[in-house]
Amino acid sequence: MTENPAGRPREPGSRWYDGEAGPMVRPYAMTGGRTRPGPDGVRFDLIALVTLDLAAPVPDDGTALGPEHRTLIDLCRPETQSVAELAADADLPVGVVRVLLGDLLELGCVTVSRPVPPAQLPDERILREVIEGLRAL
Repeated sequence: MTENPAGRPREPGSRWYDGEAGPMVRPYAMTGGRTRPGPDGVRFDLIALVTLDLAAPVPDDGTALGPEHRTLIDLCRPETQSVAELAADADLPVGVVRVLLGDLLELGCVTVSRPVPPAQLPDERILREVIEGLRAL
């Protein structure tokens, strides 16, 4: 084994392997240089829930989906997961996962349930009054 400029061992003939870190691929290579998901600028909150759409066929031609896309599909197959969970389980940066999920959403492979904004939640005062009214019955 040879050493890279940082003094770490590297496999012979491999520029993209670091002995301690393993294979290295830059995030922009996984997303094709994109930093935002989809053409309509869809945003994925960390707590947004991602579900695999079992009715939609997963493209199998090898050109539409990369290995990272397939990893996300495999992670969603058994159960619904949040964006943060997917990023952690896939060992990918959240920004990359958001872009890849945008691709999967456009292809119809996944559905996303976004959290309810706090402004749309019912007022706590109203809920307390309802509870008190029910107790009075």
